[in-house]
Amino acid sequence: MPVPEDDAPDLTESPWSERLAEAPVLRGRPKSQQTKVSTTIRLDADVLEEFRAQGPGWQSRINQALRDWLARN
Repeated sequence: MPVPEDDAPDLTESPWSERLAEAPVLRGRPKSQQTKVSTTIRLDADVLEEFRAQGPGWQSRINQALRDWLARN
């Protein structure tokens, strides 16, 4: 059975190789304007379970809960 022709351009040839060489390499997520601080905190197991049970983003929800508490006090 014959191999089908590849429609993709050869990126090692000009002008593709020059374009690839000039392209900026961006890795990771964009930097946030408000950076976070890594810390260790001890929480009751049932509190942590409830936040984790709500799915991804549980750390952000804990952060928001603490912000809400600070705003009330």
